[in-house]
Amino acid sequence: MMDVRTASSSPSPLDTANAASSETLVSLRRQWLREALIAAVLLGVAAAGAGARAGLSPWFAPKALAMFSIAAWLVWRGLNDHPHRAFGGANRVTVLRLALTLGLAACLGEPVVARPAAAWVFVVVATIAAVLDAADGPLARASGLASNFGARFDMETDAFLLLVLALLLVQLDKTGAWVLLCGLLRYAFVAAMSAWSWLARPLPPSLRRKTVCVVQIVVLIVGLGPIISRSFASAIAALGLAALLYSFAADVAWLARARHQPWKPSA
Repeated sequence: MMDVRTASSSPSPLDTANAASSETLVSLRRQWLREALIAAVLLGVAAAGAGARAGLSPWFAPKALAMFSIAAWLVWRGLNDHPHRAFGGANRVTVLRLALTLGLAACLGEPVVARPAAAWVFVVVATIAAVLDAADGPLARASGLASNFGARFDMETDAFLLLVLALLLVQLDKTGAWVLLCGLLRYAFVAAMSAWSWLARPLPPSLRRKTVCVVQIVVLIVGLGPIISRSFASAIAALGLAALLYSFAADVAWLARARHQPWKPSA
């Protein structure tokens, strides 16, 4: 599982040197158009079926597809940092995780969200997305297709899942609005990079970071459970947020100490 700060917002020096050539980029974009079309059709069919069965609004499927269109465009742009000719099975796993997360996001604002059965569905879908997160990294390395693109794709999907889970907790009235910090910290960190470029320096690998990311997703999923009381959901979410704040603070402190060391941000 990727930590939400592990991959830099800019390509690493290695990936910059091995960035996709023009010919490779054309091939990758053709592959992505095919993958995106298949994913969009499957997502649309699944969302339409789920919407009709669960009594969701007519906007449920269009919401999911609209969000997928935005994600597909972002992936298209990010393919510049993919140095391999094949899109890769690991990235297909991430596409599946993204589709599951978008399905959860499309539930936001739906009146049936308050039903206990819906909350159980959220728990199951989010758990599947989280478990699949353990597969894409090893699969990429085993196939020799690991890249900055794949790491960034994985990371952004994790970050979006955190935000969606936090929003669902608020909609279910399981916690106060403060839980949104769990999902917004990543985006605040990225925004801060525009003001302080030293925050974009790649961070060293950290077991603490990976552990906190896993714990954060787990506590938010658990909090969604219908059998979990509001007080307990709030308590574990608060503990998860505290751990996340500590992890962010530790990384910012490390970056602050390293800001005067030689390093050239990628263009």
